[in-house]
Amino acid sequence: MLLHENAVVKIREDFPLDRAALIGCGVTTGVGAVLNTAKIEPGSTVAVFGAGGVGLAAIQGARIAGARKIIAVDMFEGKLAMAKRLGATDTVDASSSDPVDEIRKMTGGGVDYAFEAIGLKKAAEQAFNSLKAGGTATVIGMIPVGQKVEIDGYMFLTERKLQGSNMGSNRFRIDMPKYIDFYLQGRLNLDDMISQRRKLEDVNDAFRAMKAGEVARTVLMFN
Repeated sequence: MLLHENAVVKIREDFPLDRAALIGCGVTTGVGAVLNTAKIEPGSTVAVFGAGGVGLAAIQGARIAGARKIIAVDMFEGKLAMAKRLGATDTVDASSSDPVDEIRKMTGGGVDYAFEAIGLKKAAEQAFNSLKAGGTATVIGMIPVGQKVEIDGYMFLTERKLQGSNMGSNRFRIDMPKYIDFYLQGRLNLDDMISQRRKLEDVNDAFRAMKAGEVARTVLMFN
């Protein structure tokens, strides 16, 4: 593989590569969106829309940063259970209730920070609408090109903010060693994020399982 020198980081030789594979993309994106892009404060209230690999990383980033309430939103019961294991204090099943209403009830008006980790127009709008006055919503997911996110203009009068994040605003040579240390210190749980390990020839089934919401992350092994 041909890589730019800025995308290459030397890591310690005793670090397991299947865990490193997670940090290389999804974990850097999710944790970084919380720590680098949004820069949440200790004691904040947080909502994360989507409890897939990136969303679970964002939940862990919020826990590491010291958020006092972390609300995971998803439509799959298994993903919500995983979110609780990785740091969510509360969950909302978006298949049976309006997540914006539920979040406002849980927090008495809205969260300080919301993160969209699916790539859906509706979820981005819900993330923004779940904020309290002065809150910040960060879109992590890849919303399809050409789709417009619609929000009520008056909401800006309450100093609510909507921003994007590109791969967790990462600084690879600083952040990747830091996330490795978080794992080795027991602060970042990568083990439970790996739902299964498969062979390269199983890649199509791995994609199917991901789209069906059956796994957090599948790692393809070459040996």
